[in-house]
Amino acid sequence: MMRVVLAGCGAMSKHWLDAAKQIDGLAIVGLVDLDAERAQARAREYALSDAVIGTNLDAVLDQTKPDAVFDVVVPAARRAVALSAFAHDCHLLTEKPLADSPENARAIVEAARKARRIHAVVQNRRYVANVRRIRRFLDSGVIGKPTSIHADFFVAPHFGGFREEMAHVLLLDMAIHTFDAARYMVAGEPASVYCQEWEPVNSWYRQGSSASAVFDLGGGKVFTYAGSWCADGFRTSWEGSWRIVAERGSLLWDGHDGLKAEVIASGRDGIIDKTQPIEVPPLDPADRVDGHLGIIRDFMHAIETGAEPETRGADNIKSLAMVFGAIESAESGRRVTIAKEAQ
Repeated sequence: MMRVVLAGCGAMSKHWLDAAKQIDGLAIVGLVDLDAERAQARAREYALSDAVIGTNLDAVLDQTKPDAVFDVVVPAARRAVALSAFAHDCHLLTEKPLADSPENARAIVEAARKARRIHAVVQNRRYVANVRRIRRFLDSGVIGKPTSIHADFFVAPHFGGFREEMAHVLLLDMAIHTFDAARYMVAGEPASVYCQEWEPVNSWYRQGSSASAVFDLGGGKVFTYAGSWCADGFRTSWEGSWRIVAERGSLLWDGHDGLKAEVIASGRDGIIDKTQPIEVPPLDPADRVDGHLGIIRDFMHAIETGAEPETRGADNIKSLAMVFGAIESAESGRRVTIAKEAQ
């Protein structure tokens, strides 16, 4: 039985607890929140009558002595939670983003390394079925190596609350899902970025609701991102809308179930090479999916076997570096190198 303390009992904690209750061999032994009544409400909602409730993580960890901590706190508190978990010899699974700054991200990853604890991030877009299918299809080489990756994200949510007052709201709060998916699908290593942000007159956000970025993902791969959180009409999926161009063909994904590819065929129509449809194989039984549930199971498997989880912090920090690189570029108006030491 793996014993876990969950820190942060806000709205996002429901996704974690919904997943946790489906997993045999996992017990939530503690709930921590600055608001004790909120933690108690979660305990009642999920029938966790034996869980220790507290407002101080160190105290609850001392009392429960768990194997792991689930971090669902606000990003600004993430470093403190991580250091507390590692100091108590706990493994750590954290909500995205890994940290609220490059410095804190590096400090958390280094602390996990020194403590020899498993540290992973809930970067759950990797666990979407079609993201898995695209990676496997591109790895097969049937349309050659990917060269140009294009993603559009146009959704217009009225969140209310803190998001509408955030700086860099699209890049900081949402874009990492798209950036991480791009990096994963084409096995990219971020090298540089140029980004521009703007605030359209129709926006209800304070700053940064619209952005366009161009990333060098190494190996001749360029990734372009265009996004907006105030684009009413013809909205994309929350996964975005994708076109991936490769050496011998292209792939389109609408972010829903529409996934198709074409490969170069023999001959030309005038000056245009002929193409023919090619099937993108279905999900492989070995592919891990199911969002929070899949990631928690992957995290537990890593602890039990000593393997590295796919969304380990030491890898996820590269996707976070794309976010902070884009923000730096937008602020400075120049192309920014994403240095290895920033990852």
